[in-house]
Amino acid sequence: MMMRRICLILAASLGLSSAVFAMAGNTVALPAQAPFAPTPQATETRTIGIWQPPSGLKQVAIWPGAAPDMAGVHRPAENLLIKQTPEAIGGTRSEAVFDVTAPTMTVYPPRGRNTGAAMVVFPGGGFQVLAMTIEGTEICDWMTAKGITCILSKYRVPNSNHHWDANCNCAVTPRVAFALQDAQRTIRLVRSQAASLHIDPHRIGVIGFSAGGYLVAQTSNILAPAYKPVDAVDRISSRPDFALAFYPGHLCRPGNRLDPGIHVTRQTPPTFLMQAWDDPVDDICNSTLYARALDDAGVPSEVHLFAKGGHAFALRRTPHPVAMWPALVERWLAEIGVL
Repeated sequence: MMMRRICLILAASLGLSSAVFAMAGNTVALPAQAPFAPTPQATETRTIGIWQPPSGLKQVAIWPGAAPDMAGVHRPAENLLIKQTPEAIGGTRSEAVFDVTAPTMTVYPPRGRNTGAAMVVFPGGGFQVLAMTIEGTEICDWMTAKGITCILSKYRVPNSNHHWDANCNCAVTPRVAFALQDAQRTIRLVRSQAASLHIDPHRIGVIGFSAGGYLVAQTSNILAPAYKPVDAVDRISSRPDFALAFYPGHLCRPGNRLDPGIHVTRQTPPTFLMQAWDDPVDDICNSTLYARALDDAGVPSEVHLFAKGGHAFALRRTPHPVAMWPALVERWLAEIGVL
């Protein structure tokens, strides 16, 4: 049952059907050094290699050397799962990246008028994989068309934050939250480069999907560094100026309680929350509990709970009203003075 849940998370993040990924799910457990060849009927491939951004863009390391706290951590080489998805936006395939040990960020400059606003994007994937297309590059394309600078985060996975471990059939909170370290560092790095990126250092937000939505909540509320400072960049604030969490996970803990590590205060930035009631992966309580905490702390927040939409819909076409979210986000950003 739990292995199927993990497959559902990965399938949703890639835009795959659960039936297709139930078959591909077994390949996830194989050593990454042994990429498989697809069968004649298969529409996905697994390859060893570093994920690459679209042509003309460059991903850069977020740490001056090796990422912190990786001593003794041994992982396979970074590798990709590529799925043919005709429903993809601006292409016909979706990519997910596994076994990230060298986190990066990729800057997407705004197209047309530059509003001066910027957002760091945290793709989802249960802290096991990163859905780099459906919850990354496609989001950046939408964002830059609105004049917003997009920064796509490729943070460390797997097991880099609170996650479900199929081996013990239990939820695990690792001793070191690598993903949170990378998220904080990315925000600081972007703010330190505000002048060269032509953005306002006081209009830098975060947007995350599923597990990425949990990083949104963490960076919004955990302001103390999650790592030992490595250079002058780490003296800069990692607090986002505004936050958007879409179908977040990991916030709702046993007993319908909010993650005890999330302490919402008046310092928490204005927040936009969105989820579907029929989400089969992350229960709606992830949004409702966080929304209640935001309200109790007096944090300006906008909450949209749709009847239908499932999980990991992002910008993909859907017949349900949840598809109107981009317009809702734009109006909210204007209302809080970001646009």
